[in-house]
Amino acid sequence: MTLLYEVRIRPLSAHEGGGYLAEVPELPGCMSDGESPEDALSNVRDAIEAWIEAARAADLEVPPPRLAAAE
Repeated sequence: MTLLYEVRIRPLSAHEGGGYLAEVPELPGCMSDGESPEDALSNVRDAIEAWIEAARAADLEVPPPRLAAAE
């Protein structure tokens, strides 16, 4: 299953622990990190799946990806 949620990746400062942070604005609290942008993106894919699974288990609405609506 490929979901087209927007992912924002930014570098983390040394104070924040270094590496990169990947956030999914459409899914509140859905984020992950990694040593490289590619690692952060790979890790956030797992976070998206876990976020959706948890939302469905709690009978919460899962917002459709805005990127899919734009197609």
